[in-house]
Amino acid sequence: MKLLGISGTIIGAKTGIVIRKVLEEVRKNHPDIEVEMLDMMDYNVEFCDGRPLEKYSDDTRAVIEKVSSADFYVIGTPIFQGSIPGVLKNLFDLIHPDAFRNKVMGFVANGGTYQHFLVIENQLKPIASYFRAFVAPAYVYANYDHFNMENEIVDEGLLNRISYLADEVVHMHKSLKVNPVKIVE
Repeated sequence: MKLLGISGTIIGAKTGIVIRKVLEEVRKNHPDIEVEMLDMMDYNVEFCDGRPLEKYSDDTRAVIEKVSSADFYVIGTPIFQGSIPGVLKNLFDLIHPDAFRNKVMGFVANGGTYQHFLVIENQLKPIASYFRAFVAPAYVYANYDHFNMENEIVDEGLLNRISYLADEVVHMHKSLKVNPVKIVE
């Protein structure tokens, strides 16, 4: 069982910090789960334009393979201008919808204001619904006040939400594997 943490941005550090903290919690509390981090900063991913998979660059194909082969996800995004960045939207566009079907997604977001948490509700959850993925009810939203000047998480409430999300996505994934849901078209 592989949990893939995705930091869906190529700028800034906070999204990756929070995703890594979720993965650290999973490693600590669920050693039977394999975890992997996909940081979009580490790849030069091409824009989705509908060409066949084999026509994309090695980096783009590697990212598509990592995402498609994972069993469940924690997906993180910064909020820019009240929306997800193009990097994450492009990633969603590159992945075949069947790759996410019946898989659990947990969401993490960070932004400059408290109100931007609504992007999870209004943008990420509908995307997951389109993919027919299962969405963890809990999510994590962080803002600048939750970090110190060294970008360390200093807010206990945020750390508690991170721990809760880590346990929730693992619990959902394991529960759905024991009792798979039959979806009728």
